Amino acid sequence: MQQRIQAAGVHPAQGGLLPDRHPTADFFICDVFDAAPKGDLASMEHPIFSLSTKPDRRILSYAHNGYKVEVTPSVRGRATMHDKDILIYCISQLMAALNAGRALSRTLTLRAHDLLIATNRNTSGDSYARLREAFERLAGTRITTNITVGGIESTRGFGLIESWEIKRRAKAEDGREGRMISVQVTLSEWLFRAVTSKSVLTLSRDYFRLRKPLERRVYELARKHCGRQSGWKVGMATLHKKAGSAAPLRVFRAAMRKMIAGGHLPDYTMSMSDEDDMVYFTRSDTVVEPATRTGPVLSPKAMDQARAQMPGWDVYALEAEWRTFWDRSGRPALQDPDRAFAGWLARKAADANSL
Repeated sequence: MQQRIQAAGVHPAQGGLLPDRHPTADFFICDVFDAAPKGDLASMEHPIFSLSTKPDRRILSYAHNGYKVEVTPSVRGRATMHDKDILIYCISQLMAALNAGRALSRTLTLRAHDLLIATNRNTSGDSYARLREAFERLAGTRITTNITVGGIESTRGFGLIESWEIKRRAKAEDGREGRMISVQVTLSEWLFRAVTSKSVLTLSRDYFRLRKPLERRVYELARKHCGRQSGWKVGMATLHKKAGSAAPLRVFRAAMRKMIAGGHLPDYTMSMSDEDDMVYFTRSDTVVEPATRTGPVLSPKAMDQARAQMPGWDVYALEAEWRTFWDRSGRPALQDPDRAFAGWLARKAADANSL
């Protein structure tokens, strides 16, 4: 029998979580993107954001399942996991509008105060100044990736956001900065498409209470790969690669031990086995599935077959697209959802190959 190191049973409100600075009962933390240029190369899947708390100016090169991703920072450094909060907030607003039937636009006008509260940040003057730094890193970080469609490989580049603008009142006579009035953000087309196709996953509100970038990264990996399944297991070396950690594997392994001992990862209990060097994630019953994921239920076997049928594609994004197709078709009753999904995938593959 394998000997596993189990979580220490620390209550989620303890350990390394930040305090809940702005408790609200009904805040809608909507759906981080499973975004992609074409093959649905999600930021939840690939290590686009830096885990460093200092300016990270290294060019990151990452390859997985035949796809290559290169992330090039600006002189201000690569966008960080904490900068990603801005994108999460923007997507939550777009998803709320989409579900309410309102018109969508890539350009959002936000109240900076609302953004800070929603992402569990302080509302001090320094927090507003850090927002500007985050926008500069998000706009300056460029991603280049290869995409294969119909036997033709193309390479394209894009930014995390297209543009941003902060409006504030003019400086006071004593030289103090005027109050920030609003923030305008224009999202990249690839990110906007992910929202309109509902290729999203819901996050726990406690995600914003995780102190360390690595904890946030490990949580989103677990959230993506577990899906609606009860758990996920992954080799330590693979998790190290997916997390995008620059630390040696032995240091990363020690960090995982500390994370397991802390036991404060939202929604999941972690454990690891020294025998096979695997990390195990067990989903608690607190994970909330998106309201959009209603209708036919696919089996885990169907998702495994989809991975084999559509190698290199993100099966969760494909599932979301299929559900949209099913919904627009009048929500017909399906005697065998797995078979219907497989047939839809076959047609999609044929269309892709004909391009």
